[in-house]
This record gives sequence, structure tokens and C-alpha cells, in this order.
Amino acid sequence: MGLLPVSGAALRSDTRVREAARDIGARYGVDYTDDAAVTALLAERRKSLETEQRRPAAYLGLLTLMAGMFLPFGIPLSPALDAHLFAVLGAAGALTVVGAALLVHARAQWKQALRNGPLAGYREVLGIARAHGIPLAHIPPWLEGRTTGGGGKGAAPIPTYPPVEPAPQASSDAPPDSAPAPAPAPAPAPSTPAPASVSVSVPPKPSAVSHYEHMADAGGWHDETGCLLFLAGAGGVTWAVTVGTAVGYAALLLVPVAVWIWLAGRRQGREKEELREEALKYVTALEAAQAAGARVPELSPQLRALLDDHH
Repeated sequence: MGLLPVSGAALRSDTRVREAARDIGARYGVDYTDDAAVTALLAERRKSLETEQRRPAAYLGLLTLMAGMFLPFGIPLSPALDAHLFAVLGAAGALTVVGAALLVHARAQWKQALRNGPLAGYREVLGIARAHGIPLAHIPPWLEGRTTGGGGKGAAPIPTYPPVEPAPQASSDAPPDSAPAPAPAPAPAPSTPAPASVSVSVPPKPSAVSHYEHMADAGGWHDETGCLLFLAGAGGVTWAVTVGTAVGYAALLLVPVAVWIWLAGRRQGREKEELREEALKYVTALEAAQAAGARVPELSPQLRALLDDHH
């Protein structure tokens, strides 16, 4: 099913959130507390939005805009264009305006599809859940109209509501001046006991996953640094041979340093890949726990990025 921002069980755990989700769902014809229905909704809407982004108007607008912008650069290369300079510049301006208009129209259509319909109601539900202290495990970037990397505010962010106090819990101690409690009703006749609700716990985070979170953003400089050191060593030797200066041969010491950095980068890459597999297993365990009714906490930025890449 995949990891949802919040499970239906978590939404139903707070009466106020449950009622709000049902009221919003009644407007859009979706039961937002049904995990299967929400999963199907997100899959269908994501595919629809991707299709919206690939509309012919978007590609035509991009090509027209590029033609209008680059047409003036061809004037010095063609005497025919140079002879009709003002006409060419006018055509370039018209193409640029038409291309920009087509792109704006395609963008507006995509925003309308994103901001309206059942997705708008689901974002309302997520905002209400967050305001009531229910954590959102993971919000897919596309749901808010953000970039693939998750940056930016997005065209349709989750609405923000004022925080709500937790639901009051019934106190077990009655006030001293309260009226005596009524006598308990007689126990019903013995029957088949109802199955007790099973509390599903979230799997603990393994140490390998914590290690992955710390080193997920590390590295990435070994190849570049090793290449620069290798080139510096080769350049020093070339200079020594050309000029005849023995000092240039000292640059050969940079070559083993470059090799050591490359090997360190490969070792770190293998370790990160192994930890990545452990993190994926942990995310899969979280998905299973959420499907069973557990309230999954908010994921770290590293695990959110991993989940976005994986899906």
C-alpha cells in the first residue's frame, strides 16, 4: 500500500479529527479514514497530474518560446533575415509572447487540478490532524506541488490551523462534593467475549538506519578531489620533464593520495549502499505497521528523501 502521510486509524483515534475528516469526506465523496481508498486516490491523482504536466500545450509553448528567444541570434548568420530585420524581430516577439502564454496556461491547468477536488479535501484533513497533534509521517512532494527533491513551498501546501489542545481525559477521581455515582448496571449474561483491540507498536529504529541518516548527505567529493590531485601530479611531472626541474617530480606524491581518496570514496559508497538497504527495510516495516493501525512518527529528512526516490 505504501506509506501514507497518516493512517486512518490515527485519524479515528481522535473523535474531533474523525468527525472533521468525515465531514470533509462527505463534501468530496471520499472516506479519508479508509487507507485503501486514500491510497487509490493518491495513485490516481498523481498519475493524472503527471499527465497534466505532459499536455501538448506545455511542449508547444516551450518550443515556441525557445524559437522566439533564439530567432534573433540567427539574424547575423542569414542575409535574408538581416534584410527583413524588423519583421524578424516582430515575429520573434510574437513567438515569445505566444510561447509564454501557452506555458502559463498549462501551468494554470496543472495548478487547478492540484488545488481542487479530493486532493484539496485530503490536505485539509492532514492540516487538521497536524493541528491536533497527530504526526504526519511523510508528505509526498507532488501532493503539495513541490519539486521532486522536496524543495520550495509548493503550489498547494498543507493548510496550517491553530494548534488544538488535546482531548480532555475523564478523571478517575470524582470531586468530594459530587453526587454519589449511580449503582453499576448488572453485568450481562456470559457470552462469547469480544476480541480485544490489539495495539500495534511502531518498530524501533535500528542503529544502521540512524547511521544512514547521519551519513546520507556525506561524501560526493572523493571522485572530484581524487581527479584533481591526479591531474596535479601528472602536471607536476610534465613540468619537471619539460623544464628539467627535479622539484616537479615531488608532485608524484599526489598520485597515491588520489588513489587513497578514490578507495576511501568507494568504501564509503559501499557502506552507504548497505545502510540504504537497511533503511529501505525499516521504511517497509513502517508501512506494514501503519497498515496494521500503528501511528507512525514523522520521518527524518533523509528517510523522506529515500522514500521519494524509492517511489
